[in-house]
Amino acid sequence: MASKILLVTGDAAESLEVFYPYQRLREEGYQVDIAAPTRKRLQFVVHDFVEGFDTYTEKPGYTWPADLAFAEVDPADYVALVIPGGRAPEYLRNDPEVRRIVRHFFESEKPVAQICHGPLVSAAAGVLGGRTSAAYPALEPDVTAAGATYVDGEAVVDGVVVSARAWPDHPAWLRAFVEVLRVKAPVA
Repeated sequence: MASKILLVTGDAAESLEVFYPYQRLREEGYQVDIAAPTRKRLQFVVHDFVEGFDTYTEKPGYTWPADLAFAEVDPADYVALVIPGGRAPEYLRNDPEVRRIVRHFFESEKPVAQICHGPLVSAAAGVLGGRTSAAYPALEPDVTAAGATYVDGEAVVDGVVVSARAWPDHPAWLRAFVEVLRVKAPVA
């Protein structure tokens, strides 16, 4: 059986930030399970950068079924965690089940990849303090309020945690995360 990676997300997650790691990690030979608040078809979004706008724009993106609900997740079954961004982390961080899951990975020193607004979830889980993390630049105050050092970088590696700002950082972010996985959680 392939090593399993958990991807936690929900409605309004950034499409590219879900599908790029989902497909790239499957390409490496991992089984990737998508967990959400409930088992349902999720509606992702597309965030784009438009000249003249002070922030990103949002449009409807792809839909995709969640494999399992957060309450069904036994994090011990997984070798690593991915936390995509988009708007989903804004409400996911309030879910006690996702905080339970995220705490397991950080406390067990299992590899974690987080991008864009994803660090809002690890901050709410109380595990970002003392770490170094990238995030969408507008989240610098949130990252520092959680006790972490914010870095404006495309692939920030802090031990087994790899973070990035947003989907334009995907190549560097996933390259660094795969390097961590090959050492800490190679494909079985």
